[in-house]
Amino acid sequence: MSDTKLPKALSSPRTRVLAICGVLVAALFAVAAFVPLPYTLTWPGLTADTLGTYEGRPVLTISGAPLRTTEGELRMVTITATNVEQRTTFRRALQAWFDTEEAVRPTETVYPQSDPAKADEETARQMSESQDSATAAALSYLHLSPDQVKVKVDLGAVGGPSAGQMLALGIVDKLAGDGKGGDLTGGLRIAGTGTIDNDGTVGPVGGVPLKTLAAARDGATVFLLPKDECSDAKVNTPKTLRLVPVGTLAESVSALEALKAGGAVPSC
Repeated sequence: MSDTKLPKALSSPRTRVLAICGVLVAALFAVAAFVPLPYTLTWPGLTADTLGTYEGRPVLTISGAPLRTTEGELRMVTITATNVEQRTTFRRALQAWFDTEEAVRPTETVYPQSDPAKADEETARQMSESQDSATAAALSYLHLSPDQVKVKVDLGAVGGPSAGQMLALGIVDKLAGDGKGGDLTGGLRIAGTGTIDNDGTVGPVGGVPLKTLAAARDGATVFLLPKDECSDAKVNTPKTLRLVPVGTLAESVSALEALKAGGAVPSC
């Protein structure tokens, strides 16, 4: 094409239409990048030793039975999320998509209640039920009466049901250890997650890939998790962390005993 024909090509109706469309598309993408979406960002949260203290107060206060002096740690693990009212933009969600330490989830799966006050009430209710179930499961496993042994759990404002398994293990360790005078932990820093029912069934909770990162960050070398979440947990698992899947409180105790004795331990 000669230099004399180039200006005509650029000024043709077709070229002008394409140019205008290009500008409009670019403008739409620019606007879309900042439009709020119904998604919530999540990332590795805090961990707390159920055998120790949280915010300066004992996590477990038990009365009505002799208590043991324990070694090692049994850390419950959380994820942190953006506020229920905070909407994620397309641009921010795209950034999180490529970040192994963040995840994007539909807001309704993180906060079933859209109202902030109700959302807080719901997570507090879940934590309260989790504490009750952890106590019931642990005392039942140890064949102790809830009428004589009382357990108080203090995790501050931490909510949700996912600390159940680790709370139950903490109660068992403080009251009975491995049943042979030793600790369940074997002196190790062990983390984990999972809901627990009164009968000791350990259930899935979600967010495991982020929780393994939090566990490794805080020095854990073993991570107990519900069996159903093995495939999720293997995504970006820290190399220093050993995944141990369990289905019940009894299986959790057995896995810890086997780990301490150097026996066969379940793995994902």
